[in-house]
Amino acid sequence: MFSLSSIIRPLRLCPSNVNRVAAPPVSTALSPLSLFTRSRGQLAPKQVKHLKRHKGRVPIPIGGSTKGTTLAYGEWGIRIKGNGSRLSAKQLTTAQEVIVKKLKILKGAKTYLRVFPDIPVCIKGNETRMGKGKGTFEYWATRVPTGRVIFEIGGVPIREELARDILRQASAKLPTKMEFINKNTPPRLGNLLLHPPTSDVLEPPPVPEALRGVEAQL
Repeated sequence: MFSLSSIIRPLRLCPSNVNRVAAPPVSTALSPLSLFTRSRGQLAPKQVKHLKRHKGRVPIPIGGSTKGTTLAYGEWGIRIKGNGSRLSAKQLTTAQEVIVKKLKILKGAKTYLRVFPDIPVCIKGNETRMGKGKGTFEYWATRVPTGRVIFEIGGVPIREELARDILRQASAKLPTKMEFINKNTPPRLGNLLLHPPTSDVLEPPPVPEALRGVEAQL
């Protein structure tokens, strides 16, 4: 049998064990989602309200709003020209790395990401029976409609030929068709470009020949 003295004896031999105090729990502001090993180095929100969300659908711009379809920070950019798509954090990170790598030769050049993946995508395994709850977290994604600006570059003067080549390589990493834009590009509403109205100058009507002599006498 074990006695009380046999339990206390090791503690007397090691005084450090007696003076050891349990460390208080360390509080962290990060949510459990941010502590995942998977996708830790990619774009991810620091905190979300719900661990799992519905799949949802890519929005269709039918309300008449053109917000987010023109440049706001840089001089050149790309926006979605084809159908809207769901972009994952890995796709955005890969395209951003291409732009940053090509802009290293220009000191002071900046890259602006206009969208952010904050939607958790959950996937169930193949050949899995129906039911038994929603699948586990797989990656972060964002839903972007047609006409939304994805990347902008600026900060320093950049030649148009160089900007086109850099953004063309970044567009190849994204799963939808993109278009190159600048500050003078009109906003886009779905597949329609909204050009600013032209102010037509109204000229006075021509004077009849019968009244020209009368005006000359006056």
